[in-house]
This record gives sequence, C-alpha cells and structure tokens, in this order.
Amino acid sequence: MQHRWPERLWIVRHGESAGNVARDAAHAAGLDMIEIDMRDVDVDLSPLGERQSQALALWFAGLPEPERPEVVLASPYVRARRTAEIIRASGGCEPEHEFVIDERLREKEFGILDRLTTKGIRELHPEQAEFRRILGKFYHRPPGGESWCDMILRLRSALDTIGLRHAQRRVLIVGHQVVVLCLRYLIENMTEDEILAIDREGDVANCSVTEYRFDAGKGKDGGLALARYNFTVPLEEAGTPVTSEPDAKVAAS
Repeated sequence: MQHRWPERLWIVRHGESAGNVARDAAHAAGLDMIEIDMRDVDVDLSPLGERQSQALALWFAGLPEPERPEVVLASPYVRARRTAEIIRASGGCEPEHEFVIDERLREKEFGILDRLTTKGIRELHPEQAEFRRILGKFYHRPPGGESWCDMILRLRSALDTIGLRHAQRRVLIVGHQVVVLCLRYLIENMTEDEILAIDREGDVANCSVTEYRFDAGKGKDGGLALARYNFTVPLEEAGTPVTSEPDAKVAAS
C-alpha cells in the first residue's frame, strides 16, 4: 500500500541540558533570571544528559537492524543535535543513513521572557503574565516570541516535508518538550483542551521516547497510531536518572 506516512516515527526530547540545571538553581535561589552566559541555541548537554543520550542510543542499537531509524531529523540547538549525534554514533542508526538539521524543530522562542523564571515574569513583565492568564499558553505570544500556535504552523510544514521525502521509512526526530507536545497535537488531530490536558499531567522527560507506527486501518488512507508516550524504560534499564525539567529559556513554556 502506498501512503505518505513514515512506517515508524520516534519523537525524542533531548537529554538534560546545562540550561535545565541552571533553571533548577535559579528557582532554588528565588531568582528572577536563569543564569546562562550564552545563546540558548548553544547550550549543551549536561554530563547527565550525555549519559541519558548514551543509554537511549544503546536502546535503539539493541533493536533489530530492520527496526532502527533510517532517517534522523534534529533541531539545530546544540543540546538536541548532540543527543542525535550520540544516538547515531553509538549504533542507534547506521552512519550512512540520512541526518538532517531542521530549524523548524527548534525550541519555542520566548522573546522578552527569555531566561526569566515564573517569579521574574510576574515581577518584570506583569502585563505579560496577565495576557498569558487571559489568552492561555496555547495562544499567548510574548513580544518577540512565539505561541504554541506559531510552533504548530512550522511543525505542520515539517510533517509535510516528512511525508514528501520520507514516506514509508523509519524516522527519528530529536527536539524539545513543546515540539513533542505540538507534534502530538498535529498527528493525533487534537484540540487545544486535549493537548493542554496532556501537558498538565507532567513534563516530557529528557531522552524519553514518543513512538508512532503506521496503521493501515486508521482512516481512509491509513495513519499513525500512538504506540507509547514519554517512554523512559531505556534510561531506567541502564540505571540512568530520569529528569524532566523545562528548558532554561523560561520557567513555564
């Protein structure tokens, strides 16, 4: 059967980053700002994030070769790209398979709220805290930043490209927490209320796996069926701590 879906799609959040660690420190100290002395795009994995990525790489490498990713797509942010590179270098997919950096998979942009904690937003930009309360996180766009809807627009385009270039292949995406959630919204044709309810259940864990498999019986032309979400067994089996801190850009995505 010819179709425009991947045979299998894995969506992975990057390993723990130095920004995740800095965010925790800022909250513990009651600070307004998260102390990171570089662009967010350049924030690398923490030592634990490296271990998490390695554990996930070994899990992918342990799959039968015909079940491993054939295509790897990654956000250009260092922490996501590095996670993807570790998976690739450690046997999670064959080195000659396609590896693509796609800017549409980048982190949500927060504009003037960049690097602020929740406390910092309330104290430095109370009007934005109020706008977010009124509009909700799905539609609120801070000045210079993005709403979830803005992200969904670019991710819709990314999914279209996957359908055109990688149909009927096994595709791995390495991105960020909100990327995972917004792709679920798109693939499963969710409503705002449905995806925000999932978001409220808890953060997407670092190096967790969300997996879809093609189901020919799903709709007229088939579709992707969710096989697992926020799957952390690869880390647990390796004895690697599971973390789920939001990124350092802002305390509440």
